[in-house]
Amino acid sequence: MRILVQRVSEASVQVDGQMIGQIGAGLLLLVCAMQGDDEAAADKMATRVARLRIFKDDDGRMNRALTDTGGAALVVSQFTLAADTRSGNRPGFSSAAAPDDGKRLYERFAESLRNQGIHTETGQFGADMKVRLLNDGPVTIWLDSADRA
Repeated sequence: MRILVQRVSEASVQVDGQMIGQIGAGLLLLVCAMQGDDEAAADKMATRVARLRIFKDDDGRMNRALTDTGGAALVVSQFTLAADTRSGNRPGFSSAAAPDDGKRLYERFAESLRNQGIHTETGQFGADMKVRLLNDGPVTIWLDSADRA
């Protein structure tokens, strides 16, 4: 599972001009399930995100996690994180999970965040979405479940 984590002051997502998800301070999470991912990977990544210490403490150091701050999460599916750009000018996406698996794991990831007490809003899987954010920092971090044993 690949996740692009962005610390935000606010973020929202629209589909067909309708606001479907909106948060204040917290994390915008662009999520892509990859071939071979399973529910355990989704749960593990949700825990990593919830515990990722990228919020400032009283001394101004990035030492607090989303679970410490009471911040929210906006989870948006983005299969293009699977892009393979090693050849040619057109990215390939064959390493992304099949749509049914991708949707199931995307939903599992969001539910796992909720189960950890994090207010979680979502986009709409497979939809053409318009995402707005006010990046805080900016802080942007790339997570890939394949990078950890």
